[in-house]
Amino acid sequence: MAEFYRKKKKVCMLCAGKTVSYKDPEILKKYTNEKGKILPRRVTGTCARHQRVVAREIKRARALGLLPFTK
Repeated sequence: MAEFYRKKKKVCMLCAGKTVSYKDPEILKKYTNEKGKILPRRVTGTCARHQRVVAREIKRARALGLLPFTK
């Protein structure tokens, strides 16, 4: 018989006090995949509000040339 277990819910790192800014591309790279696409909430564990913030900051960094659009 298969044993089932509850998956631990991911905690939004931004709600915990961490901040993201377009000026720090190293942090923003954690929220993109190897092709340069923005990772979804279910993968990163961010809440809906902070996912919008992350997406906005990534787009700003791309426009300024700090992050590539594609790899």
